[in-house]
Amino acid sequence: MSESVTPAKPARKKGGFFSNLVFNIIIPVVILSKFSGDAHLGPMWALVVALAFPVVYGCWDFVQSDKVNFFSVLGVISVLLTGGIGLLQLDPAYIAIKEAAVPAVLGIAVILTHNTRYSLVRKLLLNDDLIRTDKLAEALAAKQATELFEQKIKFSTYLLASSFALSAVLNYVLAKWIVVSPAGTEAFNAEIGRMTALSFPVIAIPCTIIMMGAVLYLFSQIGKLTGEELDQFLVGAPESST
Repeated sequence: MSESVTPAKPARKKGGFFSNLVFNIIIPVVILSKFSGDAHLGPMWALVVALAFPVVYGCWDFVQSDKVNFFSVLGVISVLLTGGIGLLQLDPAYIAIKEAAVPAVLGIAVILTHNTRYSLVRKLLLNDDLIRTDKLAEALAAKQATELFEQKIKFSTYLLASSFALSAVLNYVLAKWIVVSPAGTEAFNAEIGRMTALSFPVIAIPCTIIMMGAVLYLFSQIGKLTGEELDQFLVGAPESST
């Protein structure tokens, strides 16, 4: 006698690193740098077309993942603000303010949500898609290390927030240094493109190193406090036979 089994829903695809790089950096940079002249799209349309790629990609990624991602939403808002500053031909100083404000908001949000159910550190590092949180809670309770682990999470929270603080400072300095031409001009678009291209090596890499430090620190503490290998708590890892 056979039993009917409801097939598991396939996991929705999410954009990978290469797709993010192409749609959020490479294509916008090429359009802003090469097609902003009057012989091509012109300053205004080049800005609109270039910024449309990360916006559309962000919306597509949301549909695919079927989850509201705070970071993705803020990224789309950042792109729209850049477009608004350019189209309204505001003072280019607003670009530097906007570039610093976005990571600053993220850093503040990381700290403010620490003791709430919406903790960004927990959503990023200790979510049910990555960690078997129920099993981890049981292991920590068995070792009477739950409170101590909360202290480790708090340290990781401040470490993650520091990466956003660094990003805010670097963003502001980079934008003030590069974006100096009036908005709505070909030179302005070229500078936005240059800033976008440099933001990856100048800002993303050092901030990512700090973030990875926070991840490795927290994961190492899981092993130390539970006395078990991290693999035992990772989703998808085989269950221990013991």
